Amino acid sequence: MRIYYDEERDYLEIFIGGPKPNYGEDISEGVTVFKDEETDEIIGVGILNFREKAKDLKDIELKPPFKIISA
Repeated sequence: MRIYYDEERDYLEIFIGGPKPNYGEDISEGVTVFKDEETDEIIGVGILNFREKAKDLKDIELKPPFKIISA
């Protein structure tokens, strides 16, 4: 998982897996999902004005598109 936050622009970007060719689709104002060019699977999300949208960081839930199984 790769997480990038630009504090000056208040932009959060989260990607699952390594870099690969992708394209973005705006799903609402300031929110973009990034999809794999080959499979159209969602591989990331970008959120502009993140602090405003998240008001309180403890309210954010991260639900990755996979299960974590302990050994």
